[in-house]
Amino acid sequence: MTDDPAPGVYEFFAGGGMARAGLGPGWRTLFANDFDPMKGRAYADNWGAEHLVVGDVHALTPQDLPGRAALAWASSPCQDLSLAGRRGGLGGARSSAFFGFWRLMQALDNDGRAPAVVVIENVTGLFTSNGGEDFRVLCEVLAAAGYGYGAVELDAADFTPQSRPRMFMIASRCDGVGLVDAAPSDHLHSKRLCAAHDRLPPALRTGWRWWRLPPPPWRNIRLADLLEPDADVPWRTAADTDRLLDQLAPLQRLRLDQIAARTAITPGERAVGALFRRTRTTAEGRFQRAEVRFDGLAGCLRTSGGGSSRQFLLVVEGGQVRSRHMTAREAARLMGLPDSYRLPSATTAALHLVGDGVAVPVVRWLSEHLLRPLATAALTDRQADLPPPPIPPILKPLRKVLP
Repeated sequence: MTDDPAPGVYEFFAGGGMARAGLGPGWRTLFANDFDPMKGRAYADNWGAEHLVVGDVHALTPQDLPGRAALAWASSPCQDLSLAGRRGGLGGARSSAFFGFWRLMQALDNDGRAPAVVVIENVTGLFTSNGGEDFRVLCEVLAAAGYGYGAVELDAADFTPQSRPRMFMIASRCDGVGLVDAAPSDHLHSKRLCAAHDRLPPALRTGWRWWRLPPPPWRNIRLADLLEPDADVPWRTAADTDRLLDQLAPLQRLRLDQIAARTAITPGERAVGALFRRTRTTAEGRFQRAEVRFDGLAGCLRTSGGGSSRQFLLVVEGGQVRSRHMTAREAARLMGLPDSYRLPSATTAALHLVGDGVAVPVVRWLSEHLLRPLATAALTDRQADLPPPPIPPILKPLRKVLP
């Protein structure tokens, strides 16, 4: 019988456990936390409640976190971008959710239990929020804790038919030999990421790492491939569809009319588009504008408070346009969740859960090509630092006569 070799994970801002789904069985979840009771119920429904604590991250203590994890994952709320403006002391009650998490990481470090690898996932707006100050502060706290760090930008669209660019800051206590490039790469380090790096003061750039990942595999599924059968979902009335289409900009409406005309003369042709609404503000006031895409992708899934919120689907065939809401199960598929994943029964809750999560195949790609190698290297380094095991009494006489 051998010990379980899977490295341990602390999962913060865990939601429904999508990071856990992406990390897969090669990791052991030691602890999970989220503030939202609805998300906590979804997490427990899918993963069990053994390691789950539902509550404010600020109320946690190091004693709540068992063992020593190789990895700490934090998908901190994207609404809470202003890290620098909310610091208020890392232990202060007014500090942001991120700093509640980081206070725990510091306390674990004082106990000799700091995770060797930390991942902080957030929206790409973190590169520029607060004039770039938030990104600088994030690098600053990682550097002060002795981590080497670097960000990558990955889009779920490379893995699943949803446009969802996200920032992943990966920090490590090991040197990452073989996992670091000398310069940025086009498929990981966007212009906005590179600009954020270049704005860092020289002292923080010394701790930066251009992490290496292979290009993602070619995505072979489209939005249309993930949809429910037409007969199994409710459709909006023709009048409701017309009102929705009236919110399209003139150029987008012209493009839609051209697609409809093409399907009218091409038997069997069917076009599927994702439509979402945004609130625009002009000198005349606020109004809603609809935007539709027919490139095989859905727009970025969002929570009900995220502006565009719930997406619509347009199906064009035979010269006719039909519309309906995207279902919660379809949204879950766009996040890479299997149909066996248990969603909340209420549609609004289910959409909020998946829209606030992390795309599963992106986490899997990161885990396979960067996080597991970093965790393995850190474990090897830690074992090398351990004192040699004591010699069993029966072997001690033999050891004395050896040269």
